Amino acid sequence: MMRIRKPFAGAFAALIFISAAGGFAPQEYNVTPNIKQSDKALHFVAFFLLTLTFYWILEAARRKVINLTLLIITLGLGVASEVVQGLLPIDRQFDYFDIVANVLGSLSALGLCNWYHKRMLERKRAARGYGAVAGDDHDVDIELGESRVEDGQESGVVGANVDRELDNWDENAEDWETTEPGDAMSGQAEGGDLGDTKRAD
Repeated sequence: MMRIRKPFAGAFAALIFISAAGGFAPQEYNVTPNIKQSDKALHFVAFFLLTLTFYWILEAARRKVINLTLLIITLGLGVASEVVQGLLPIDRQFDYFDIVANVLGSLSALGLCNWYHKRMLERKRAARGYGAVAGDDHDVDIELGESRVEDGQESGVVGANVDRELDNWDENAEDWETTEPGDAMSGQAEGGDLGDTKRAD
């Protein structure tokens, strides 16, 4: 079950409220300074902070968090909010450059969070004494419950078991003796009869 980090959830809710108040308020209530392109900078900063706080709300596998953030923040809020803003009668026009600023701000924060998340997992592994193993999938967050499964088997576990069996092949030699002594004698007898038949010919 995924846990929620309450401080990040509270910060995200506050940012959503502030962004909605500024983005969907009528023009006469707009408090943004009248500076050229200041609106685009505000869009970039707003979605950078929204993505930064949303990313750390859920304690889940890194790949799952990235997908949720892209779907909900980058695409959902970053694109859909501008479409809704253009449809509402609040004297605001749809602007493609606002969407570009939203997406760039969101992707910048997502890249930063992903980099820090990977560093955090590496430090966890180092603290627990885990080293890098050849063939490891570094995109799999084992500590956070993510695993790579192929054909119903966990690939890392299968590889380790096979290597262990190959290393101990001499100890498992007795498992290879599947032929009973009686069967071996009968096989030799049959071989002798076959030779006698050839000599008779």
